[in-house]
Amino acid sequence: MADMNEGVIEAFRANAGVVGDDVMGGHFTGKRLVLLHHVGRVSGKEYVTPLVAAADGDAYVICGSLGGAPKDPAWVANVEDGPGEVTIELGDKTLRASTTVVRPGQPDWERLYGIWAEYWPDAKEYEKNTDRKFPVIRLEPKA
Repeated sequence: MADMNEGVIEAFRANAGVVGDDVMGGHFTGKRLVLLHHVGRVSGKEYVTPLVAAADGDAYVICGSLGGAPKDPAWVANVEDGPGEVTIELGDKTLRASTTVVRPGQPDWERLYGIWAEYWPDAKEYEKNTDRKFPVIRLEPKA
């Protein structure tokens, strides 16, 4: 996974946030990605994770789907246990963003997950791989 992410991160940074046909068979062509900077809650190490980001007004919704794996990706707990703010790279900008982790059953989960799932059609395939419902994180860039 780390090698795949490194290729996506490299392409993102080289092309002002556009990841096209030459990366992962064009899987991300036409989709907005963010690079999420987060700190490991156990290791204290900084990580950068590329994620599909759907717009929710001036904010963005990312999802802890991990392709439908049985457990949440580690970055979700890192954000959840973090200070409520992260750094994101969006296009050619680096921004601070406040984070709101929304889990299934919480208010607004259905709306936010619906936004992300509509934007990222692979969500339907991910849902087939697990009984787990995916947490979503709303990123609200700070001025």
